Amino acid sequence: MAIPKKQTYTEADYYALPEDVRVELINGQIYYQAAPSRAHQKILMSVSKTIANYIDTTGGSCEVYPAPFAVKLYEDRKTIVEPDISVICDRDKLTDKGCTGAPDWIIEIVSPSNSSHDYIRKLNLYADAGVREYWIVNPVEQSIFVYHLETDSFQVKYYTFRDKIKVNIYDDLWIDFQEITL
Repeated sequence: MAIPKKQTYTEADYYALPEDVRVELINGQIYYQAAPSRAHQKILMSVSKTIANYIDTTGGSCEVYPAPFAVKLYEDRKTIVEPDISVICDRDKLTDKGCTGAPDWIIEIVSPSNSSHDYIRKLNLYADAGVREYWIVNPVEQSIFVYHLETDSFQVKYYTFRDKIKVNIYDDLWIDFQEITL
């Protein structure tokens, strides 16, 4: 099914697409997403599992959702993204369609075809929406940028796949990228 030809798309247009079409709606514009690589999926599963196990063993109230999972960042804008991993601690933000409002932590795993999407467009979008922590994981470069929202701006740290990284929204959760064999 083709997307109707018009300049600005809406939430209704987004939800009218077939389930097997991966897109994001950002400020009324549709952005298609390529199928993820095997390395992308391996990282997604491993990190999601680590987060979910941590939440389960500590009795935490947050929930982790791997993609595809719709996140409507704002009530008044035409923006619905599908982060690779979303961690939501306020259950009032969860709906049958996904999440309404900013997740506490978002992880995006970069695809070579859309790296500027994650590094620029989504970084600014997530900072503006109030996401507390944003990780950009690059399987090709084997790098991780960790952005932590402090007051009104993100503070950034750079890591590699040889590092064990402290999660800022938790006191005692670390993600060890050396444990992920690609």
